Amino acid sequence: MSPAFGWLRSARASDDVAMLNSGHRGCYKISVTGYSNASFQTDRDDFRSQSGYVFTLNGGAISWKSSKQDTIADSTTEAEYIAASDAAKEAVWLRNFLSDLRVVASVSRPIDIFCDNSGAVAQAKEPIEHHKGDVRICKIPTEENVADPLTKPLARVKHEAHANSIGMQYLDASS
Repeated sequence: MSPAFGWLRSARASDDVAMLNSGHRGCYKISVTGYSNASFQTDRDDFRSQSGYVFTLNGGAISWKSSKQDTIADSTTEAEYIAASDAAKEAVWLRNFLSDLRVVASVSRPIDIFCDNSGAVAQAKEPIEHHKGDVRICKIPTEENVADPLTKPLARVKHEAHANSIGMQYLDASS
């Protein structure tokens, strides 16, 4: 179990516990944000694409996944849509999990999932594809998509910047 969820479970048992984020006291809102990404046909043996998503709770990573897609996508947009769909399923599960914990009355706002592919975002906004309103797929610039390291190798500086964006920090091994 993630340390964040362990904290949430114990917070549920007490009326005088507030959610703390980055050392700031008094943050009572729970905010879940998702990021999804895909790299198109990265496996040259079977032409499958790589999917990745990461979810943060008030800025700290609580759920992430990197996996090869089950089907062969015919385009970058299709690969990104498959990744966003996988992330949306996780978002619904997280939403239900947080509601079941009763840490907050309910998670009333849709969970935002950021994707860097305009075509996948447009497809996800089709009413038939997105009727319940549990999630909202939003466009984000590629350089700001923190799910990027889950789908492809990145330069160390960029990888560390994305890691810092989801609450992870590298420790200096020499200290």
